[in-house]
Amino acid sequence: MSFVLSHLLSWSAVLLVIDALLWHLAPFKHRVTRVGVRLALFLMFSALIINAGVSPLLAPLFADDRVAQLGGTALGILWWLYAARVLTEVIGLVLMRRIGHSGRLLQDVIGALVFLIAIVAAAGYVLELPVKGLLATSGVVAIVVGLALQSTLSDVFSGIVLNTTKPYQVDDWIVIDGVEGKVLDIDWRATHLLTSAGSTAVVPNSVAAKAKIVNLSRPNNMHGVSISIQVPNHIRPRRVLDALDRTLQGSSSLLLNPPPKAVLKEAGETMSEYVASGFITELGKKSEVRNQLFDLAHRHLEAAGISRQLDGVIEPSGRARALLDEVKVFRSLSEAERDQLAQSMVAQQYAAGQVVLEVGEVPDSLMVIATGVISATVPDGTGQTEAGRMGPSEVMGEQSILSDTPSQATFTTLTSCIIYRIDKSLTRHCIEQRSEIGQALNKLQAVRQQNSRLALMAKPLPIKKGGFLSWLQTR
Repeated sequence: MSFVLSHLLSWSAVLLVIDALLWHLAPFKHRVTRVGVRLALFLMFSALIINAGVSPLLAPLFADDRVAQLGGTALGILWWLYAARVLTEVIGLVLMRRIGHSGRLLQDVIGALVFLIAIVAAAGYVLELPVKGLLATSGVVAIVVGLALQSTLSDVFSGIVLNTTKPYQVDDWIVIDGVEGKVLDIDWRATHLLTSAGSTAVVPNSVAAKAKIVNLSRPNNMHGVSISIQVPNHIRPRRVLDALDRTLQGSSSLLLNPPPKAVLKEAGETMSEYVASGFITELGKKSEVRNQLFDLAHRHLEAAGISRQLDGVIEPSGRARALLDEVKVFRSLSEAERDQLAQSMVAQQYAAGQVVLEVGEVPDSLMVIATGVISATVPDGTGQTEAGRMGPSEVMGEQSILSDTPSQATFTTLTSCIIYRIDKSLTRHCIEQRSEIGQALNKLQAVRQQNSRLALMAKPLPIKKGGFLSWLQTR
């Protein structure tokens, strides 16, 4: 104990080394623990230097020992810097717990101010320098530096505003000044975005504070998706809007509330622009749903006899033949074989809500959707679960064609539809002539069975009531 008391200044210096080693090498899993250890070491350091006769508020008085005088002065200055560091860590811990990752920028700015105050205090108390003159000189220097770093300071204060108002946070998908990407970091100078191309975009905070910001991640359970289609002016808008309405109904990924809609955005000299839009629950599926909507729009516009070319015309008389070109099952047929098959196709109209094919029914023909949207539902034990939606150029009844197996799903029209029927015997004759047709039908059947299983697995299980309330309901 006498040895410790006689070398308090040395032990306080050792304590500083221990603090640095623990802070950088110790495996503290929680930041609270690290800050708590640093605070405890700072209190021990303060106790040691005060007992050794060194006060942070006075210049050391070791006139007889120059080494002790120098050591005491150094420890007095280090106390102020140590205090600033600990205070910065505590402030940072509070900010991170209250406002999350965005508090890091405020921590850096506040930390810089705390260290500046600590340096001035150490110069005034420990070194006994004329602080007033120092402050006056530093004020002039600050003005010169501020003018030189005007844009940088604008980024800093803009970053503070962005962190305070929180128009976006880390991991949000946003659009700033036309740049779209995921927020990786918000530091004292700029916002770092990861774009869809895999590159990093750095947007200065001053630009972000003045620009229009679109946060694609809020609200987190509803994200807009839209497509734009251009159609010649001579086509009646109602026909186009009806086809786009069927397009939106054909996607089961869109939310029903708010309902999707199609509008005429702008009519130009030769082309009119239409926009079909809706909302989805997962932002990550936005590109996938947009691609699906473009494909559905193309099919429904073509099924409605609408050409997107100025001089293009789709004749109703060739609708069945044009439809066969879009059906994947019959791609192996030659042009002459498709012409012959189209002559035997019989069209049938269905109103919205009408059942086309019942579960357990064995149809006598292969059905090809020409226009409209059809919902396929499978029994789940308590009711029906939607397994998918179908549109133009898709077929139904393939199980009956392959092996006279009854349908495992119910097919119901969501809109008015036109369906072409191809006789079962004629379809089987095509399979005999072209084995690729049978292979395509078998593959289609396997995919639909897999989709049915996935739909049943994705359905939430009913919550069974129990306890006292259940007992009351049975009485």
